[in-house]
Amino acid sequence: MNITRRTLTLGGFSLLAGTSVASLARADFGEGALRAGEDLENFWIATDAYIYGYPLVTMEMTRRVMTNVAEVKGTRGPMGHIIKLRQYPDASFRDVTAPNADTLYTTSFFDVGKEPYVLSVPDMKGRYFLLPMLDGWTNVFQVPGKRTTGTGPQTYAITGPGWSGTLPEGVTQYESPTNIVWLLGRIYCTGTPEDYAEVHALQDEFKLVPLSAYGKDYTPPPGKVDPSIDMKTAVRDQVNRLTAAEYFTLLAELMKTNPPSIADAPALERFGRIGLVAGQDFDASKLKADFLDRIPTIAFDRIMLQFKVNSEVKDINGWAFTTKTGLYGTDYLMRALVTAIGLGANRPQDAVYPTSEKDAHHRSYDGRKNYVIHFAKGQTPPTSGFWSLTMYDENFFFVANPLNRYSISPRQDLKYKADGSLELYLQNSSPGADKESNWLPAPAGKFYLMLRLYWPNENDPSIIDGTWTIPAVEEVS
Repeated sequence: MNITRRTLTLGGFSLLAGTSVASLARADFGEGALRAGEDLENFWIATDAYIYGYPLVTMEMTRRVMTNVAEVKGTRGPMGHIIKLRQYPDASFRDVTAPNADTLYTTSFFDVGKEPYVLSVPDMKGRYFLLPMLDGWTNVFQVPGKRTTGTGPQTYAITGPGWSGTLPEGVTQYESPTNIVWLLGRIYCTGTPEDYAEVHALQDEFKLVPLSAYGKDYTPPPGKVDPSIDMKTAVRDQVNRLTAAEYFTLLAELMKTNPPSIADAPALERFGRIGLVAGQDFDASKLKADFLDRIPTIAFDRIMLQFKVNSEVKDINGWAFTTKTGLYGTDYLMRALVTAIGLGANRPQDAVYPTSEKDAHHRSYDGRKNYVIHFAKGQTPPTSGFWSLTMYDENFFFVANPLNRYSISPRQDLKYKADGSLELYLQNSSPGADKESNWLPAPAGKFYLMLRLYWPNENDPSIIDGTWTIPAVEEVS
C-alpha cells in the first residue's frame, strides 16, 4: 500500500512523514514472508524490540548532535548549557521543518546521573510559558508552566533514578526516570521589538546548575567537540542506517543508565530471547539469523504504518492530528511514531498541532486559488493559552510575503463579522485593504497549514475530547 504524504507536527523538532511502504500490517506477515530456515518468532521479537527502543536511541543521537559544540550557538549548546532562541525564523530559515512564530525556545540537555540539576525560573509576570521535561524514552515526566504551576518564581531539582539526598529549602524535587533529561521550554512572544526585549530579559534570568553549585557563582564548562559525530545527516536518517547489531548494542548500553519502566517487564522478558536484557551488554550471539539485515527497515515501516492503522491518528475535515502524545504507557508503536515525526511532543493538555494538506473536498491546496476558513460565532479555537494558524510551503518552511506574516492569530487584531463569526483568508494576493488584517499570505503554488492549540480548554468544548471540531478550509471564487 502507499501511505499518503502526510505530516503530523507535534512539537519540538517536526519532520515530514511521507513515505511509500509495502503492505506491513502484522497479520500480513506469515511463514512465506521469511526465507526458509528463519525463525518467525525471533523475527517478530526483534522487530518489536527495535520499535520499543526507537525513542531512546533517537533521543541519544539527537543529544549527540545538539550538544556537540564548544559553546551555545543557534539551536545547539553543550550539555548543561541553556540555549535561548532570541527571535522567530524568517522565510530564509531552513534548519528545522515547520518552525513556529509563537514561542521562543529555552532548552537544554543535561545528565542527572551523577547529581541533580537545579532549574531556577524567574517571575514570568503572567506570561504564558511551559517547560516540558522529557526523559530518555521521550515521556514528558514533568511540565511546570502557567497551566500547571503558575507564573511566579519557581525552583526545581531534577533528580536521577533512585537518587536520595537533601534539597535546599524552597526547591521542589522532580524525579526523572532516566539519567538523560531534555528541557524543551517555550515562552509565548508576539514578535514585536518590545515583546522580544521582555522575553529576552526573562530568558536571561533562567538558571540551570548542578546541585553542588546551587547558590554559588557558576559558569558551565565549555563543550568538547567530537569530530566523529555526523553533524550533517538528519538524526532520523542516522538512526535508521544503523545495522540491527549496532542498534541493539547501543540500546542495551543506553538502558543501563536510562532504565525501562516497571510496566515494560513483559516486553523485556520476550526481548531476552534475542540477547537484549536491561542492564547488560547486548548478546549478539542470540540473534544470528538470515533476516538480521532486514530488521531496521521492516520495523521502521511498521512504525510509519501507524498513520493508516492507529485509531489515535485522527483525520477530521482535512486536519490530521493526534492527542496521544507526551505520555505513552506501553503503546510502543505510538511512542515510536511520535518520535519519528515529532520528537519533543507536548502532552495534549499543553498543545495539539492539527495539520492540513487538503481542502474540504480533499484537493491539494494551490496558492493561485483563494480559500477561507470560517469560525462560527463562539467557535474559534477553544484554548486557555493561545491559538494560531501557520502557513508553510510544500517543504514545510515559511513563505516570503509582503507582510512578512507567517502565522495569524488574535494578536493580529482580527476583524470579526457583524454576526460574530471570524473568517481567515488564505491566498497569494491581497483580499483587499479592508480584509488584510485577516489575511495569511500563501505561496503561488502548493502550501500546507498548521493550527497550533496551546492549552486546549479543559472544561469547555475541546479538541481533546472531540466536543470541538476544526472547520474545513473551503475554496472560494
